[in-house]
Amino acid sequence: MGIFMATHPPLDETGLPFVGESIGVAFTKLLESFPRKPRLLGFGEPTHGLEALPQLRNALFRHLVEHEGYRSIAIESDCLSGLLVDKFVTEGAGSLDDVMRHGFSHGFGESAANRELVSWLREYNRDRAETDQVRFFGFDGPLEMTGAASPGPALLELHDYLATHVDNGLLPSGDIAGLVGDDARWTNPDAVMDPTQSVGAADEVKTLLLIADDLLALLTAQAPHLVSATSRDEWWRASLHGRTAVGLLRYHAGMADTSASRLGRLMCERDAMMANNLLAILDGQAHRGPTLAFAHNGHLQRHVGRMSMAGTALEWWSAGAIAGTRLGDEYAFVAMAMGEVPEMEIGVPSPDTLEGVLHTLPQNRYVLDSAGLAAALGETKLLGRTDMDYRYIPMDPGQLEVTDGVVFLKHIPAT
Repeated sequence: MGIFMATHPPLDETGLPFVGESIGVAFTKLLESFPRKPRLLGFGEPTHGLEALPQLRNALFRHLVEHEGYRSIAIESDCLSGLLVDKFVTEGAGSLDDVMRHGFSHGFGESAANRELVSWLREYNRDRAETDQVRFFGFDGPLEMTGAASPGPALLELHDYLATHVDNGLLPSGDIAGLVGDDARWTNPDAVMDPTQSVGAADEVKTLLLIADDLLALLTAQAPHLVSATSRDEWWRASLHGRTAVGLLRYHAGMADTSASRLGRLMCERDAMMANNLLAILDGQAHRGPTLAFAHNGHLQRHVGRMSMAGTALEWWSAGAIAGTRLGDEYAFVAMAMGEVPEMEIGVPSPDTLEGVLHTLPQNRYVLDSAGLAAALGETKLLGRTDMDYRYIPMDPGQLEVTDGVVFLKHIPAT
């Protein structure tokens, strides 16, 4: 079995034995075992809300930056809000408190580990040349459980950029604002469960989609002039606003869908937005270094995602699967698996599960290569874990071959 576990000090106050370079050394050995080092490394967590998991990510990312040339991190958070975080860590714009309050979605700004990450990035970048700074990105859409954002601000941002630098008889911004209307009608929380409450079926949505498509086409056609007149980064941000506007318009159209495929369509739309953002980040950062993506395992996995929601069986391709199709072996996915988690009332895993087998290992933390683990398991038939908190999605033992590595945390103490 390929186990890469560097010597590590005793548990510190965070409850993690991997501190400093320990998990990084293990990952360096894992990366060296791959046919080629990835441009995009996906590191997944099996649940949200356990501080130990993003703390482990922080330790890993520091090592990747200092020893493997990584120059960007992308997390499962609003791509537009993430621009505020990036501006803070690269330029010092705003305050840490404001950035944590407004720069994250899904409540991730309340995470102490995320605050530590942002603080570390700012300190690392403070006296460095722009070409050597580490960048921060969100790669999720502006989506929450309570609904989706209005496409208006993103679409108008793209329009304003083009109107400032291209003389092309653009539709007046007031006309676009008129079609969008009040942003509040787009964010109606009742539309989450009741498609008839969604604005997505309105004729204005179809018109706005055509407008957004035309503006993105113009952005592409005028790219040489725009990059020269502004900068590559400004052009990239305009493209991000355009992609986001289109993604939101499609998502709102999906919210208005009254068919049985509605929820599955929304899952597909979200992960497609995530994949497009990841690929765009790689394109924009290709000259600087590799990127670490951190999100739920379900968004970074290579296999089909499956879930039952409201009595409906859903299937969709994850962002990792979509991006991986484009990147081939330039994408690697390392999944995280857990044993006991008292904080979530998750006990010792059953011995006939993958987590149960890993739980028999003597140490508390392991970084394993998936090929070596699969070979060690041989023909052993394992079941999927079922006795867990609904927020936790365990590993599917049948999908081990489509991961590149597994980080196993045997026991996660309560915070």
